[in-house]
Amino acid sequence: MILYLDTSALVKRYFKEPYSEVVVSKWQEATDIVTSSVAYAEAMASFFRKQRESGIDDALMEDIVGNLRADWNSFIRIQVNDELNEYIDRAIKAHPLRGFDAIHLASAMIVFGKFKADFLFICFDQKLTRAAQQEGIRTYPVDF
Repeated sequence: MILYLDTSALVKRYFKEPYSEVVVSKWQEATDIVTSSVAYAEAMASFFRKQRESGIDDALMEDIVGNLRADWNSFIRIQVNDELNEYIDRAIKAHPLRGFDAIHLASAMIVFGKFKADFLFICFDQKLTRAAQQEGIRTYPVDF
């Protein structure tokens, strides 16, 4: 299975949150993990916001960041470029999405076009999940 993780799903790999166990389980089942290149900045921003809000100590934070950096090299990363912009245009016209969500949907659309039957998009944003479903992409959660 090709697994696409938007940032809301990716963060659940590193922090125990609702659905974290599902993300880890699907991760282990996947042959490849795909995300957008923008997920790195989004994830880091989320990590450090969590640290500021909940007082995570520096040593633990260093481990969490190190784990993402180590995993990052194994991901298939969809770059924001002119090819992706064509998909972004299509996504924005069809769905009421924020900028980074449009990037994630467009990235998923590219990969889904190549691996339809064996592709799962995990996202915990309701609008983005619905947009992916409207594009024919199998999602988790299904009913959000």
